[in-house]
Amino acid sequence: MGTRRVSFPGAQGAMLDARLDAAPTAPRAYALFAHCFTCTKQSLAAARVAAALAEEGIATLRFDFTGLGDSEGDFANTNFSSNIDDLVAAADFLRREFTAPKILVGHSLGGAAVLAAAGRIPEAVAVATIGAPSDVSHLLRRFEASMPDITEKGEAVVQLEGRPFTIRHQFIEDLAGHKLTDAIAVLGKALMVFHSPIDDVVSIDHAAKIFAAAKHPRSFVSLDHADHLLTNKADALFVGNVLGAWASRYLDQPARITAADSPRHDGVVRVTETGYSPFDQTISIGSHRLRADEPVSLGGSDLGPSPYDLLLAALGACTSMTLRMYADQKKWPLEQVSVALTHEKIYAKDCEACETRDGKLDRIDRRIELSGPLDDEQRQRLLEIADKCPVHRTLHSEVLVQTELAPAAASAAV
Repeated sequence: MGTRRVSFPGAQGAMLDARLDAAPTAPRAYALFAHCFTCTKQSLAAARVAAALAEEGIATLRFDFTGLGDSEGDFANTNFSSNIDDLVAAADFLRREFTAPKILVGHSLGGAAVLAAAGRIPEAVAVATIGAPSDVSHLLRRFEASMPDITEKGEAVVQLEGRPFTIRHQFIEDLAGHKLTDAIAVLGKALMVFHSPIDDVVSIDHAAKIFAAAKHPRSFVSLDHADHLLTNKADALFVGNVLGAWASRYLDQPARITAADSPRHDGVVRVTETGYSPFDQTISIGSHRLRADEPVSLGGSDLGPSPYDLLLAALGACTSMTLRMYADQKKWPLEQVSVALTHEKIYAKDCEACETRDGKLDRIDRRIELSGPLDDEQRQRLLEIADKCPVHRTLHSEVLVQTELAPAAASAAV
């Protein structure tokens, strides 16, 4: 997964700083992420959800609203309406430079903003909210102590998340002018509502109201044990993974590929650290994306199969394919092949058929299940053919692995 720094003019003319997260291959679709109130594009939820979507082949643009993070402008001059306009400007940027976003994702007040902006982004087919309020006036309770000053003096400095923000009366008036349930009722797009039942910032009652106001297709996912900001990495990655799978049904499905137009990759398998956990890796093979990790018992996060699991998968897949090819050529009634494999280290002295006599060696047990009305002779021949699969032969042959360092390159922007 790579992160690219980009910028574009916001609704008020200020340049907005953004990050575009995408896998090395061409994206299936683009998504637009709106961060929570006074947060930035670098919030844990924004960065981790965007990264998880990138793993699903969905490029995601996350940006700082006017006056926040690394974006230009004065936060005091912004309001909920300007946030909506910034979202539309971000969609315009994607449409102009890449492809218009098909997925809109918003966290907390950002969720309310994507619901309000969705009608102005016609290409969007799916909208997801994370811990979003059903009524933006809900935000007013965060300024209750400062409301007298805001009313009398026109503005007040409010401490939010330990940082000072100038809140002006126009911000309060603007919040009162938005009725979010009206926008939800005419959304006209698939909706996914993520919310934690223990959210102590925006209660789950808001999720119920959003869901009730929406028309089908609509879905709800409970983020059990998650806090409002999704500070637990697993919670954010869960949202991204579920969101990617859910949105896939609303994205344009590729046409069935024939042998004549089958895409070919460059023959290179690329493996790159994700940074989510000590051993988490993303694997790119042409247009395909896989993941590898180690189990928790070995210091990993179990976000994907281990390297040895992938090795067994390669042998198992090759075995099944080889048997299928052979049976089809012979026109034998093989209905299905299933291969179960395990790996362990054993002492060489315990293997009578092995040439190695000292130390330990690798042992792979492969159990093949053949379904269909095959006779005993056919089954025995297929068992023999299993040992002729290319991966099996590679494992039993001398393998030369040449290793070199790639030229040093400048670090990608983060």
